[in-house]
Amino acid sequence: MPPGLSFTFCRLTWAFTMRSPKQPAKLAMLLLLLALLLLCNGVGCVNDTTIHENSVDRKALLDFKKGITDDPQRALSNWTTTAHFCRWNGVICTTTPQYRVSVLNLTAQNLRGQISPSLGNLAFLNLLDLSYNSFVGTFPVLNPLQQLQYLFVNNNNLTGTIPGALANCSKLLSLDFSSNFLVGVIPPELSFLAHINYINFKSNQFEGSIPDDLGKLSNLQSLLLGDNRLSVNSRVPS
Repeated sequence: MPPGLSFTFCRLTWAFTMRSPKQPAKLAMLLLLLALLLLCNGVGCVNDTTIHENSVDRKALLDFKKGITDDPQRALSNWTTTAHFCRWNGVICTTTPQYRVSVLNLTAQNLRGQISPSLGNLAFLNLLDLSYNSFVGTFPVLNPLQQLQYLFVNNNNLTGTIPGALANCSKLLSLDFSSNFLVGVIPPELSFLAHINYINFKSNQFEGSIPDDLGKLSNLQSLLLGDNRLSVNSRVPS
């Protein structure tokens, strides 16, 4: 097997073993995304040198690591300056120099801490999965991530509100904030996510009504809002 493909299969294996068995739908989406990456020429053909390393992405990841207060499974143990960040656990990069982070998958690693807004500097990020951990605090306002399609932060201990600025991540397809302690209203700005097909906000403490404009999202297939404090007169828009 060519060295590049060998490296890629290692990355795929690591990502696959981290998936929670409770997330079959998300697992299927992730595997599809990774399969597409695998078909690209030169996937994973990055050596240990940092010559082609992007300093913005590297700093963003290291700033994220600083926000981690507990890493019992040592998921970030190889996040060091001696190796290219594309070889760090949970990280998959684009296929050509300068290599940019396209996937950050740290699901089910028992990580504790806060999610750094530095992740908003990962301009090529396509998938962010921090689900099934113990992140606390508010979800940060991210810079507009024009490549982000999949955002999973479900099953954590997040508080506060969902920032309406997420609507600036205009290519979002799937959004999962379920099973946290989020409050406030469902941001009406989400109605600007023209491509979104999956929204899961169940098992939080949202109040108010469901924004009517969500019913105008022609690609939306699943809207899960159960186990919240939404108005009794609120209805799922159609």
